[in-house]
Amino acid sequence: MDALKAFLRHPSGMAGLVLILAVLAVAACAPLLYPESPWEMVAMPFAPPGEDGMWLGADTLGRDVAAGIAHGARVSLLIGVASALAALVIGVTVGALAGYAGGGLDAALMRMTELFQTIPAFVLAILLVATFTPSLATIVATIGAVSWPPLARLTRAEFLRLRRREFVEAAICQGERTARVVFGHVLPNAVSPILVTASLTVASAILIESALSFLGLGDPNMMSWGFMVGSARSSIRQAWWASVFPGLAILLTVLAINLFGEGLSDVLNPRIARRRG
Repeated sequence: MDALKAFLRHPSGMAGLVLILAVLAVAACAPLLYPESPWEMVAMPFAPPGEDGMWLGADTLGRDVAAGIAHGARVSLLIGVASALAALVIGVTVGALAGYAGGGLDAALMRMTELFQTIPAFVLAILLVATFTPSLATIVATIGAVSWPPLARLTRAEFLRLRRREFVEAAICQGERTARVVFGHVLPNAVSPILVTASLTVASAILIESALSFLGLGDPNMMSWGFMVGSARSSIRQAWWASVFPGLAILLTVLAINLFGEGLSDVLNPRIARRRG
């Protein structure tokens, strides 16, 4: 409750939360606001904002830019959250095993993590998506596969810090099972920084998906913000709105998630919380 009150008093965190709720509202109401497919040609090509009932204008094929942004919000948020969850599962599992077990298993898992970190995440994502058929499941799995190393290293560091604490050693002395010690005692005390990092991973996943779609490696059956920017880049002089407005949607969403994560970090950081108190 104290953390919630502190977050409500955090200006940037609340600004991010309001923006996130606005994006969620647009995504949820997209089928009601624009019941037709965002791929439908409903106006003259290059129709400027405000003409033919197009609030944000039309693109090169006469598709409603506002409809594309509304439906694209669903795709971007779905991929961002699902990819972050996939990265969270992989990263926390690897980091927990390495940090709690130690020894040779720790060394082997950390060398594997470092191997993934030596390859630029976006380059690896391009290779994986290009190798397999671009689809929603492939993109989610790919982004999750390139985003887990920071979560693994953070989880390992937290487990190394906590595994020698008195309450953990007391649980071990009482004969509790390893799974009970890990998930009942260590992980709950390490969840705060992991949660903050996971929230920022959502923003990173949205950027990677947008970049993949910009390059033509997105799901061809899904309207996304990155696809809209990429498809309109060749006509930016004739119809700037077709790429600028989807780009602004990406910018505001990523900014909102980063602001929310920053506020969450400040609230859950015990040193900052004590200083505030």
